[in-house]
Amino acid sequence: MLQAALQKLQSYIESENYRGYDPYDALKSPLFTLPLFKSNKLLRFGFQQLVKRSPVNLRPLLLVPKGCNPVTLGLCIQGYANLAIAYPAKKNEYTVKINSLIDELERLIPLGFSGACWGYDFDWEARYSKIPAYQPTIVATGIITNALFTAFKKTGNKKALELCISAADFILTDIHKTVDKDGTFCFSYSPFDKQVVFNASMKGVRLLAQVYSETKNEKLREEAKKAVAFVMKNQRNDGAWIYSKSNAGGWIDNYHTGYVLDCLDEYIHCCNDNTFSKNLERGYQFYRNNFFTKEYIPKFFDKKTFPVDSTAAAQSILTLSRFKDFQLAQNVAEWTIQNMQDEKGYFYYQKHKLYTSKTSFMRWSNAWLFAGLTELMAAKSLN
Repeated sequence: MLQAALQKLQSYIESENYRGYDPYDALKSPLFTLPLFKSNKLLRFGFQQLVKRSPVNLRPLLLVPKGCNPVTLGLCIQGYANLAIAYPAKKNEYTVKINSLIDELERLIPLGFSGACWGYDFDWEARYSKIPAYQPTIVATGIITNALFTAFKKTGNKKALELCISAADFILTDIHKTVDKDGTFCFSYSPFDKQVVFNASMKGVRLLAQVYSETKNEKLREEAKKAVAFVMKNQRNDGAWIYSKSNAGGWIDNYHTGYVLDCLDEYIHCCNDNTFSKNLERGYQFYRNNFFTKEYIPKFFDKKTFPVDSTAAAQSILTLSRFKDFQLAQNVAEWTIQNMQDEKGYFYYQKHKLYTSKTSFMRWSNAWLFAGLTELMAAKSLN
């Protein structure tokens, strides 16, 4: 089942040339070139949320074009690197695909920053900031560089490592820090805000740790440890992390928890530092015990199953595979394939209790599940 589902998904992604809609792309509509719509934050934020939450895809009606998101390219690089492990005889084929996508990522690096960095291909009206198309965030950059580092480790791609080294300079120079009294700190979400978002900061940590593992630049390890310590101070006694320290950020969900765990595990491995191993153990136990039903449904929130979300499903497979929880990863993958994959190969956005939102989102659904399913495939080939 896994192999057939992956083949269909890969064929779909490549047939669309990696382009597609995104949950947050509403502002690409020509409507938002008009004066009132172009400048009114409340209107832009509200409209973006309306289009995102609509069970019917409004984008064709609004003339929103399909876009090429840098994160999609990164996740597909990660997927191809995994497939090179799962199918060694086809490594050259996947290497060609990886090189092509890396070239495209290089073209999408915005000017004016201290190193390689990436954002989304659409204007994004966030709750606490406004981020123009292609302007960088630590999240987009961290996801892409993790994919590039994966490609370096699994295929030996030197250009991928060079981009990671460059991106570390972006993290250290252009991203703000919220510093605590003890010197620990949280990286901001982007160069345009000072939000305290735990999973976002940990993506910066992961990049610094990965680059440190190859360059042995002590500054990278030292800064990464301070940022990890900040997030670990904010771990709850039961092992969970809330999303952020803002008034509206008190929820706990599947994929943001998975991000923190993956990044923490990578830090420990790359820096050979077991200081936070107990935090990792408690965090994973909370994750394992609270985000999966007895039917292997990947829950969205710790106390709420629906909506079942494609990114949450993908991150579940990635995190479970990382922690060698292969049987549960396989069960979650099979449930997701059976319940959320269309016959055309793409995956649905979300499954609600009474209906399914069947819009195909290239980054959110397809690229993430391509990375997740290939990770499981590669892990199974090695175990």
